[in-house]
Amino acid sequence: MTLPFEKPRLADLEEMARLAIPVVVVQVGMMLFGVVDTMVVGRLSSEALAAVALGHVAVITISAFGIGVLLGIDPLLNQALGARDRTAFKRSAQRGFILAAALMIPSTLFLLPIGAILALLGQPAEIVPLAAAYARISIPGLLPFYGWVVLRLALQAMARLKPIVATVIVVNIFNLVADWALVFGAGPIPQLGPIGSAWASTIARTLLFVILLVVDRKDLVPLFRFDREAIRWMPLVRTVRLGLPIGFNLQLEIVAFSVIALLMGGMGTIPMAAHQVAINIASLTFMVPLGVAQATAVRVGNAIGAGDGDGARRAASSGLILGAGFMVLTALLFIGMPRMLARAYTSVEGVLLLAATLIPIAGFFQVFDGLQVVAAGVLRGAGDTRAPLVVNILGFWLVGLPTSLVLGFRLGFGPQGLWWGLVAGLFAVAAFLLARVAFKLRGGIERVQVE
Repeated sequence: MTLPFEKPRLADLEEMARLAIPVVVVQVGMMLFGVVDTMVVGRLSSEALAAVALGHVAVITISAFGIGVLLGIDPLLNQALGARDRTAFKRSAQRGFILAAALMIPSTLFLLPIGAILALLGQPAEIVPLAAAYARISIPGLLPFYGWVVLRLALQAMARLKPIVATVIVVNIFNLVADWALVFGAGPIPQLGPIGSAWASTIARTLLFVILLVVDRKDLVPLFRFDREAIRWMPLVRTVRLGLPIGFNLQLEIVAFSVIALLMGGMGTIPMAAHQVAINIASLTFMVPLGVAQATAVRVGNAIGAGDGDGARRAASSGLILGAGFMVLTALLFIGMPRMLARAYTSVEGVLLLAATLIPIAGFFQVFDGLQVVAAGVLRGAGDTRAPLVVNILGFWLVGLPTSLVLGFRLGFGPQGLWWGLVAGLFAVAAFLLARVAFKLRGGIERVQVE
């Protein structure tokens, strides 16, 4: 069979769901760090909420590039296990650790002067100092977080998901308690306000790495016994070449959303806070298809490593069906109960009213968002990391953002116009990526080699 989209069997859907559900739990758990920050700080004031939102945007925007580069080892790990090549698997993981350490240099250099950058971008003067402090405090947590990404990708490839899930649950409980204690004060702990949420998140990111390494030391400790071949220059360069397009792709996508946040900030504190509430809700549900995309990359990569083209096509179809199906359900929820969802984040009436008009718009782009992220996961599993970058540029930067600017400012639709531009951009990205998946999976697919 050489059909680009092959009808999955029930067993394919069940197998994908078994892998995807724990990955989704992990994705949701990671998203909850930002959600808890927002919900706790949102009890202080709209200014505090906007400051933490802006600082969080800065950290996510910078760290996304590092995460993307590290995802370059994802197809190498998955395909190596599919081919039962344990040596290539170990070397790929070790190259991930080397890249994690190297990525701290650009991450730190970009985050240290973030206050001046935010001021130049015209963000409200009353929230820039707090946002910059939030970002700077987050720097020490990035290295262990990058290390955790490598550990997680290795365990996902091995289908060893229980240790990841357990670690994320434990650290989320810690983050909630620490967030509340450090923001509002508790006993001998002083009240730190919005800055307390940054310290809680930094400690939590460090614990992710430490606890996961301890919990599954049997599988993970051997990865630190370095193979001299892992530090060979050309395989490292080829690994970076796989990861760089993913890094730029993730960063450009997040920057596109960040530009919308900056434009909201230019409209005032209330639009910025309302945007943060709505985007947090949309981002939380997005973790489900993002988790499905991770699982799809694993299944597609395993099948390609094993030389099973039909299995790769069935895995791709299964992931697309599960990801899009869930987002249809969340779209109905967003459109039907926007005010109730917004009230979980804020009691400030102005923020609540505006957020309730943005959440239904998010409902419309949910389906396109689910399709595009799973399609990107299919391509990553196949080792095609450049095409999604080109698609991102075309969809977000040539369709989405221009549409947002026209609707939001020239035609006077304000915050709602900016969000309708996101709908247009995500539709374009989803359409382009699905076409690329159909082309990529039409014939035989070769395993990616870096040695």
